[in-house]
Amino acid sequence: MRCMLYTMRQTQLHLDDQIWMTLQTQAQIAGETVSELVSRAARDRYKSNPEELRKGMIGIVGLWKDRTDIEDSETYVRNLRSGTRLKRLGIE
Repeated sequence: MRCMLYTMRQTQLHLDDQIWMTLQTQAQIAGETVSELVSRAARDRYKSNPEELRKGMIGIVGLWKDRTDIEDSETYVRNLRSGTRLKRLGIE
């Protein structure tokens, strides 16, 4: 059994009448809400697929290896972070 937790954010959109009617019609046909249609469309358009995400992550590996203006990139990034989140999580 798996339990997935995620946060939903509420927002307000301003749509012209034609888009609103189209979304209403499509929602009725699909048996969904306009919110579900808009969320799925945004997710499909802007969320990277796992392979694209992997390629992007591989593309940044070693990006700072030739930097001479900082002594250690890991220390540099950790010093930029504020707050105590890592300590609370027991990572630091």
